[in-house]
Amino acid sequence: MAVSCQSIINLIERFAPKKQAEEWDQVGLQIGSPAQKVNCVFFSLDLNEAILDEAIQVGADMLVVHHTPFFKPLQHLRTDLPQGRLLHKIVQHGLALYAAHTNLDAAVGGVNDVLAQKLGLQQVGLLAESWQEKLYKLVVFVPVDYTEQVCAAISEAGAGWIGNYSHCTFRTKGTGTFLPLAEANPFLDEKGELARVEEIRVETIVPEGKLSKVLQAMLKFHPYEEGAYDLYPLANEGAKTGLGRIGFLPEALTLQEFNRLVKDKLNIPMVRYCGDLAQKVEKVAVCGGSGASLLNRAAFLGAHVYLTADIKYHEAQEAQALGLALVDGGHFGTENPIVAVLADYVKVELAKDQVRVVSSNLSSDPFRFL
Repeated sequence: MAVSCQSIINLIERFAPKKQAEEWDQVGLQIGSPAQKVNCVFFSLDLNEAILDEAIQVGADMLVVHHTPFFKPLQHLRTDLPQGRLLHKIVQHGLALYAAHTNLDAAVGGVNDVLAQKLGLQQVGLLAESWQEKLYKLVVFVPVDYTEQVCAAISEAGAGWIGNYSHCTFRTKGTGTFLPLAEANPFLDEKGELARVEEIRVETIVPEGKLSKVLQAMLKFHPYEEGAYDLYPLANEGAKTGLGRIGFLPEALTLQEFNRLVKDKLNIPMVRYCGDLAQKVEKVAVCGGSGASLLNRAAFLGAHVYLTADIKYHEAQEAQALGLALVDGGHFGTENPIVAVLADYVKVELAKDQVRVVSSNLSSDPFRFL
């Protein structure tokens, strides 16, 4: 049974929220309509003409990629050039194209968490924070007999979660007053009479991403025609995420052993490295894709070795000067593992809809090694 493109977008953005993307990034629906129907969704790290033909051949209606081929604004649409020909063919076949890039890098369970898991890292934390969710305090005033139903509704909608605890509220008794005017339809008392009602002041915490849903639930289950509530922005720290991860190997390895581990777990033929092959490494920083900008951060946090990709000559020299071992696993090698993870997640979520989920067999590293 076909589902809307928007339904699949919602699933992907639940996994990797767009708001976690870097400001400069181009993420989200690139081509197509949120309303178009999808029977088959196709996943790939990259998109070129051969991969597009593969997607068309398997009957894909929607393409989900990590790297959009249209990152920079088009100056022209020429079918005699690769980019124009690719865009023309996507539109010609009525396909939707969606890109999840730095939001997928930063996401919990995304590119960098998968990379850390592949290496068996423990006590994993952020290498560099790039996003923090805003928190709000919701205060709602509820008649005593309706307090439990309102609290249950807002908790189920996502309010009151603090660490490993849910349904967190603070409640105080008080007296609410109101005077129903001529156009009012009061739940209690009469028009034109000042009402005094025993109420409970309920306070709870709400993350920004859950705010709309929580307010809807609160107003739905609040008995008053006009539910009374306050909303305060908080300085408390909300959930954080960011680029890269840092953690510890189960036991120290030599750099040579670590290089072999990387090649084995990422299924790549070789790595470039800087450092002494005999040196012991245990604290490991990782950043899938081009992570040279976090090199100093990895050294500052005490990493013994930093696994990333696309390292340039002078950046390697800088790592040497910092005493940081460096392993370049390639852009494709360090990011491609996320494709199967994201595809499997969507497949499970769409199982009841019988939407086909296919991953590319042609997506590969453009580099070859002698």
